Amino acid sequence: MKTNAFDAVAKYVYPALRRRLVGLLRERGLNQIQIAELLHITQSAVSRYLGMNRGALIEVEKFPDIDEKLRGLADRIMKEKPDEYYIHGELVKIAIEMLGKGYVCSFHSKVDPEIDPKLCRICIETFG
Repeated sequence: MKTNAFDAVAKYVYPALRRRLVGLLRERGLNQIQIAELLHITQSAVSRYLGMNRGALIEVEKFPDIDEKLRGLADRIMKEKPDEYYIHGELVKIAIEMLGKGYVCSFHSKVDPEIDPKLCRICIETFG
């Protein structure tokens, strides 16, 4: 195992969750500057997420339960304008849920061919 689950989450899952969150806020009619302010990130980062230059390797939308959580988070962000710690904490919780449900296993095996998703149960047993 060259890439552990935490590496995969940091490099691929978290950015994919943030990309989807940016997209959901965009769907609600916000511009890049408004999204950047709400998420406490730069406008340049928002642009890269929208341009699929960051966080595009995992299609979070294909997991309806995860997508629903992100939709709820987008609604809370628009209504309550929480601080960056709250947003980060919610994204980490969602990432851990993805690990626990085995959603990251096949992707993890693609970025690290030494991983055998049929044998590795680390995330499911630890976070499931």
